[in-house]
Amino acid sequence: MNPVSLIFLALAMSTDAFAAAIGKGSSLHKPRLTEALRTGLIFGVIEAITPIIGWLIGQAATRWVAEWDHWIAFTLLVILGLHMIYNGLKHEEEQEEKIRAFNFTPEKVWNGATSDKGTNICNGLIADWVRWQQIAPDTTFKELSEALNALSPSGVEKLQPGAPRYIGAIDETLYPTLRMPYGEDVPLTHASAGMRRIAALAYLIVWTWSGHQRACKVKGIKPAKEIIFLIDEVECHLHPQWQRRIVPALLNVMNVMTQQKVLVQLIIATHSPLVLASVEPEFDESKDSIFHIRLENGQALIEPEIWAKQGDVVNLLVSETFGMQQARSVEAERAIEAAEAWIRHAPAELPNGLNTERKIHNELVRVLPGGDHFWPRWVVWTENNKRKGSTK
Repeated sequence: MNPVSLIFLALAMSTDAFAAAIGKGSSLHKPRLTEALRTGLIFGVIEAITPIIGWLIGQAATRWVAEWDHWIAFTLLVILGLHMIYNGLKHEEEQEEKIRAFNFTPEKVWNGATSDKGTNICNGLIADWVRWQQIAPDTTFKELSEALNALSPSGVEKLQPGAPRYIGAIDETLYPTLRMPYGEDVPLTHASAGMRRIAALAYLIVWTWSGHQRACKVKGIKPAKEIIFLIDEVECHLHPQWQRRIVPALLNVMNVMTQQKVLVQLIIATHSPLVLASVEPEFDESKDSIFHIRLENGQALIEPEIWAKQGDVVNLLVSETFGMQQARSVEAERAIEAAEAWIRHAPAELPNGLNTERKIHNELVRVLPGGDHFWPRWVVWTENNKRKGSTK
């Protein structure tokens, strides 16, 4: 064999070592030069020794296999071909079903779901909750209880599982319950919309995490240490007290539930100033971002916003994020904006029906409480105007 052929053969044989070295390097955190040299030396020595050993074995076996080498090659190729045909003809049901993503409707979350091939992929909240609760001791139910506790609306009103119970005379379903602050166990299906939503969220967190751990154990891989929550209108059905607690609770729920350090990333859409106010103590501009979605020429535009603490929900409502002129009723906002225009001597900005001082004053009386902070400004201005004799 000529030198050029030997060089190409050597390069071809070294590609597996090259790929293995890349894999080794990518698995290391900040690999050092000594580690790279040690890995290269080990691979190099083995790559040098194995061809020599193979050549010696080949030389020794030449006289024994020379007459049968073509039959050996033929047999190996037949076995390989038959194996490939077998794998190609093997029925799809014999292979493990793979699902790219779970897309559950509320009905499936509560009552279970099957895949397109009929595999039972989720028993549903009602069945799983009761089953976990009745298996003692069961770490999954403990995790569910911890998740409910972490996502509770306050330190006083805790979400606690009650004893499962039947509903009605003929329904044989055993339903999970929540123990209310007044001591009664209420079936979860009869709880408020906010409680049902948070209970479903807690269930999905526990169901996903326990299923992930079980799958990792079967496949022999390490469980993830990061989790991403993607939630639309997280404040939906929640009391204001709950709205300002839900995001911090979601950031902490995995650590409370698993007693492990699990990194959580939240991607949340919200219309609630209380939700935004709740993240101010946790917001880190080096890691976190806020985006505003607005409509322009029939297109939805997503724009990054400059983060600034507002410190008060009213300030958030009148900020660029929410774009309100006043954190009031529409009528009160209209009256105050008319009064401001009158004070600025800007008649072109006055709305219809509020084009005189008397009409504006009467509307302010109608829509504002007596102690509203706008009254001093309006009263002082009108009194000064009277003294100047310029009242119309």
